[in-house]
Amino acid sequence: MNQHQKRGRGNEASFFMNHIEISSLCFFCFLLTFAHLFTAFINTYIMEKPRILFVEQAITPYLKETHMSKIGRFLPQGIQERGKEIRTFMPRFGSINERRNQLHEVIRLSGMNLIINDTDHPLIIKVASIQQARMQIYFIDNEDFFHRKFTIKDKAGRFYEDNDERTIFFSRGVLETVKKLGWGPDIIHCHGWMSALVPLYVKRAYKDNPLFSDSKVVYSLYGDDFKETFRDTFEKKLRLPGITPKDLKYYKESSYVNITKAAIDYADAIIVASEKVNPELLEYLEEKKKPILVHPSVDNYVESYNAFFDSLLGKK
Repeated sequence: MNQHQKRGRGNEASFFMNHIEISSLCFFCFLLTFAHLFTAFINTYIMEKPRILFVEQAITPYLKETHMSKIGRFLPQGIQERGKEIRTFMPRFGSINERRNQLHEVIRLSGMNLIINDTDHPLIIKVASIQQARMQIYFIDNEDFFHRKFTIKDKAGRFYEDNDERTIFFSRGVLETVKKLGWGPDIIHCHGWMSALVPLYVKRAYKDNPLFSDSKVVYSLYGDDFKETFRDTFEKKLRLPGITPKDLKYYKESSYVNITKAAIDYADAIIVASEKVNPELLEYLEEKKKPILVHPSVDNYVESYNAFFDSLLGKK
């Protein structure tokens, strides 16, 4: 075999090996691309996103801007942007302008009656969108409870006498609407004393409902005290099947501190969301062996809350 033939065969072998290397590299790239696409498909269509239900007393811009209403506005958006599915509820207070905020009734979710103190109260569900956040807000509405110009107190600063029934109606209205949606939350995050009955109801009255049986309840503490007490009939009116007399110890004298202590008892975790939390509640909280996040500022709170949620869901 002459030198020319040897050189030719060498070139052929070199070409063949290069072709194999290129083919192997292309095949590896194909596998890598396929793996990414398959993972995206699994995450999008098969693996469900964690579901977070926000039960808010106040959300800006529907109510005036406060520490609580700002968190009510931006926390759900931030949690949604971090890959979780959300639903957000608040009372449809009469001071909310329906036309300006484009609220409309959701007929398929409305029409139920909630019985409180032997009286039927129609549950009306309305919804509005915050376009820039790509999220919807569900409003719990009832003509008797919420069609008034002010939220918690009247023009003269008097605490509304029926705030006890309004609290019951709002808390039950949220849970009944979630049942109608067929949307089981992994975490229920409650803000404000008007949501204080949600932990009790989830852990007692709704505990056998598969939508709520595995839900973790987080209760946020704010400086939203009121000095008044609910009416003496509050304990009787809030009862539902599954709630025992032992569960009602803090509702016999239904002050702000007592209903919040009950919320702490039935919640799975607590967030101290304000520097103005009642000292008696902070002292009570120290006795409880529950996961606690102390984050009273507005700095980086979405990241802190999201990591806290992940820890409750068993994620690292």
